[in-house]
Amino acid sequence: MPLYVVATPIGNPQDISLHALEILKTADLIIGEELKALRQILKAAGVQAKAMDQLNEHSKPADVEFLMNECRTKKVALVSDCGTPGFCDPGSLLAKACHDEQIKVHPVPGASSLMALLSVCGVRLDQFLFFGFLPAKNELRDQAWNQVIRETKPVILMETPYRSSKLLDELSQKVPTRLCVIGMNLTQPDERLVRAKAQDLKKLEPLAEGEPIVLICPAGFKD
Repeated sequence: MPLYVVATPIGNPQDISLHALEILKTADLIIGEELKALRQILKAAGVQAKAMDQLNEHSKPADVEFLMNECRTKKVALVSDCGTPGFCDPGSLLAKACHDEQIKVHPVPGASSLMALLSVCGVRLDQFLFFGFLPAKNELRDQAWNQVIRETKPVILMETPYRSSKLLDELSQKVPTRLCVIGMNLTQPDERLVRAKAQDLKKLEPLAEGEPIVLICPAGFKD
């Protein structure tokens, strides 16, 4: 049996696809990052799971092996807390384990905060560098910022809600004159999309709390 990697809404529950609903409704097992978040996703989609399990940063290799073996005999759906699984989350570990054992892995595409931001940023992007989440430790974070500063392509960063204010401060200090586009709580009622030079971001209307995703244009970019 295959593993289905199912994208779920990043905010607005109506953004779930018909394909995703069909897979979730017929799956023998649905795996999420956290059971509480998984129950909320399934409730919003009107899905009653036959069985649930979780896979997150605390999962051990034995947990991944167990879930991989479930995929041998069951129809298994993998979701993340929101958006597309396997992208900046532990879902990639299960996908790799299935590939290694010749178990089929199928994508069920849908919402993605990355593609949502790129679609509305107003910047022509033929190439970009996805940098993901900056390290939490100061020394490693400074090293990462040095890479971002030197990069000649547009860079995409993500950040956790509890470090979003720190990220805004760093943007104004590290790349003050560069054009940035920051999305917060995309597709939700309190959605915010701000397009400005980094040094001006905090002067604008306060951004809603949430998990930001940011596009940083390279030095010399002409808007």
